[in-house]
Amino acid sequence: MRFIKKKILKFALVNLRTKIVLFKMVNSSSIRVLKLQFFLSFLIFFVTPFSLLSNDEGESIFKANCAACHSIGQGKLIGPDAKEWLNSERFTSTEDPIGTLIKYVQNPADFGVLQMPAQALTGDEIKSVLDYVDTYEPEVKEVVATTDDLSVEEDKGLNSNILLLVFISILLALTLVLISVKNSLKESLSQPTETAFVSVKNFLTLNFNKVVIGFSSFIIIMFYFYNVMMGVGVVEEYQPDQPIKFSHVIHAGENGVDCNYCHSSAKKSAHSGVPSANVCMNCHAVVKGGDDEAKDEIGKIWDAFGLDINTDDFDWNKINEYDLKPIEWVRVHNLPDHAYFNHAQHVTVAGLECQQCHANMQEKTVGQVATYEELNKINYNIDDGIEFDHPTLTMGWCIDCHRQKEVDLVNNDYYADMHEKLKKKHEGVENFTVDMIGGLECGKCHY
Repeated sequence: MRFIKKKILKFALVNLRTKIVLFKMVNSSSIRVLKLQFFLSFLIFFVTPFSLLSNDEGESIFKANCAACHSIGQGKLIGPDAKEWLNSERFTSTEDPIGTLIKYVQNPADFGVLQMPAQALTGDEIKSVLDYVDTYEPEVKEVVATTDDLSVEEDKGLNSNILLLVFISILLALTLVLISVKNSLKESLSQPTETAFVSVKNFLTLNFNKVVIGFSSFIIIMFYFYNVMMGVGVVEEYQPDQPIKFSHVIHAGENGVDCNYCHSSAKKSAHSGVPSANVCMNCHAVVKGGDDEAKDEIGKIWDAFGLDINTDDFDWNKINEYDLKPIEWVRVHNLPDHAYFNHAQHVTVAGLECQQCHANMQEKTVGQVATYEELNKINYNIDDGIEFDHPTLTMGWCIDCHRQKEVDLVNNDYYADMHEKLKKKHEGVENFTVDMIGGLECGKCHY
């Protein structure tokens, strides 16, 4: 009995020692890991060049103050290429080129330059721009789908059909295997065998099988018919080629041109409109492109005035003398004739942002119909609690919004009288959605 007690006690002590050793090992290793993490964090923080921290500031300043007239590494735009700033004799001939450049940027009139406006920037801010220009590397831009690309995307939609064909092929193969097995069994029993055609024919002659096959065929046909009919009028991702390869990325994205500058009638009328050539020439009479491709496209605007961008000069005083012709843009967002939509009602009265229906066009090239999945990721829609379940530009898509979008009845004089009437009609209700003020009435959109 004592022997057993000693063994148990010895085992317990060994077990306890083992746990203590393991605990120390784990504890010490955890401490080492924490020390390593702290050391790496310290190293990364202090080894990282502080110039990188200023690059963000330099980038934002360049885009806000310089990008409209200067490119980086792409040649002369309106002013010289930013990479060539410090190579100018105006600065290289001085003892302090950077100091002279700073003074020039702050007050170019002192150097006899009147075309460039003075920039309210400090010396450190200008240096951060120079650091950004010096370390700048062109971004690899995502290729936006063109009409040809969309056909590839449509091919991806055939995957379900391909899977169905594979499934049918497997069923046919299994049928042939089963017929072969059946014939083998008949041969072993000295019974006459059947060909595949005879076996299938005998199978189809049974009444129960006729009912099952007929019902299944009806369901499959109706399923495909439904999918085809639901696809009629769905134009998501429609992006036709335009007569000019206009880039929303460059205009609305990089240069921050407001949507309403080009689509000026969106705030005042039913249609947003497309800009006339003279609106384009407000900029492109001077901005002629930084490379040959851009110049060719901008040259098409000049051609609308009967001018050659390479040889002619543009004069606003002679605009009535030019051989004017319209730019034949291709319409992208095209509603059926029986549907009425008013931009001003949504933009001015409702206060909707363009991105809520058109997605982030500042990230795309020519116009494209956004998908409802894209629109569900737009922050404006998320903030308004709008989530679409139907394809863009369909009636269900409009109703999705009208059932969820709340109407600002307090800060909008347009709804002042209506607000009072609604409060009396719906006592205790504070938030009204569009459908509660007639947003689902047929006559609002179809008349």
